[in-house]
Amino acid sequence: MANFKDRIIRAAKLDVHLYEEVEADTTAMRQAMGVVVLSSVAAGIGSIAQGGAGGIFTGTIMALMSWFVWAYLTYLIGTRLLPEPQTRANVGQLLRSVGFASSPGLIRVFGIIPGLTGVVFFIASVWMLVAMVIAVRQALDYTSTLRAVGVCMIGWIIQALLFLLLFSMMCGFAQPS
Repeated sequence: MANFKDRIIRAAKLDVHLYEEVEADTTAMRQAMGVVVLSSVAAGIGSIAQGGAGGIFTGTIMALMSWFVWAYLTYLIGTRLLPEPQTRANVGQLLRSVGFASSPGLIRVFGIIPGLTGVVFFIASVWMLVAMVIAVRQALDYTSTLRAVGVCMIGWIIQALLFLLLFSMMCGFAQPS
């Protein structure tokens, strides 16, 4: 098993070969989940002034759910709706690749510095989106980066709508009658 810290750094550097490596490494699922958890905890710490300590636990659980849903949607969209002729992938390959695309999110821990939260989170979001596009392009064996961008955007929109629906239903249930 490759060095976890080295893989995180290579993923954050947008190393295309790293995304191919974790796509093929069936033992890297725990590492991918670890990256998602660490990135989520970093976000929780970085936003502790806004969300409090409880936000770390909730944020971690939501990030894991979001990672799984977005990767699965990406898999369906990328392999069924918008495949290229050479596209061959399974859900595990997407989960591992997309998990490592969360590596840039580790910088969100610096959001704890007063006045930097918004800037740090914005930079991390853009960086993570670029990593996600690279991860999807590699995992789905796309030759077109534009197709990978489209798959990521469609999956993100569907995921956002699903979570919006879920939260609105949960908030509706929480309202006293």
